[in-house]
Amino acid sequence: MKIILRKEYSKFINYWLICLLFFIGLIVIVGGLTRLTDSGLSITTWDVVSGIFPPITNSQWIDAFNLYKEIPQFYLLNQSMTMDEFKVIYYWEYIHRILGRILGLLFLIPFLFIYFKKIFSKEYNLNFLNLFILILVQGTVGWYMVKSGLVENTTVSHYRLALHLNLAFILFSAILWYLLNIKSKQNKIFFAFNRKFIATKIFILLVFLQITFGAFTSGLDAGKIYQTWPLMNNYFFPDDLNIKSILFSQFFSEPSFVQFVHRKLAYIIFIYVLVMSFIIFYKKDKQMYNSTYFLLFMIFIQVTLGIFTLLSGAYIWIASLHQISTILLLISSIYFYYNSLKS
Repeated sequence: MKIILRKEYSKFINYWLICLLFFIGLIVIVGGLTRLTDSGLSITTWDVVSGIFPPITNSQWIDAFNLYKEIPQFYLLNQSMTMDEFKVIYYWEYIHRILGRILGLLFLIPFLFIYFKKIFSKEYNLNFLNLFILILVQGTVGWYMVKSGLVENTTVSHYRLALHLNLAFILFSAILWYLLNIKSKQNKIFFAFNRKFIATKIFILLVFLQITFGAFTSGLDAGKIYQTWPLMNNYFFPDDLNIKSILFSQFFSEPSFVQFVHRKLAYIIFIYVLVMSFIIFYKKDKQMYNSTYFLLFMIFIQVTLGIFTLLSGAYIWIASLHQISTILLLISSIYFYYNSLKS
């Protein structure tokens, strides 16, 4: 089934979707740096309208700093913080939030034009309306995440962080999927619950599971322990965990265990990609060659950066590169998956 798209607007739609992808990627990168610099709790209120403008006068900065001083992160960890240091973490969080607002407008205004010009079919209008709702949900979840670090904790909940990141990547994947559909003039369904193309569906699920554990690792600062590779301080399994004394639900809050799973999932995905690639080349499926090369390259880069992130003690710029490569890995994974869905 082909998409109903007025041809004279095809370039406009392509540029629009590419801009959205770029912006979501930028938000994820800034969000990652916000987490790596422990800046996410610097703004303790959620002002949708007034929050558009940062503090300008000295008294406004003092008010913002005083609000930060009321939360555990300040009085337990950062009592010696100066105003200049506070401004740095404030601006990281501010930029992250303002980019989210710009994304909402960048989506909504062109979408209204598309809707009233009847550029898409009714099906695609509904699909994109759902994406806008997802953007609103994403913003709400972002505040829900920040709230988890304002009362009793010195950082945000890693579970809420994982939810926030996964929603961003689901939005990114959906927009990329629609872009591929429009370019190929097809209407492939992203995830049909059947046994067709089960191998690549499992692969996509593994990628999102790894993204989840990557968020857990970041949220728990799990990358700052066991900074050796390939073993974890000469052990296969973390030696600081007593399995018998930990409840199952607590495992996912244990930094050592989370890092262990994050490592092993990387190996599983790497081997899984190698097996899929071998089958493709063995069968001489030339239609899949380009997407397979892209995926192999990105999986190698991602694993390499992951190792260097560990060995560097989660050095901020290497860790950020690791997060950036996650975006490129997701693009290569979705592209690979898209090409595998043959009629």
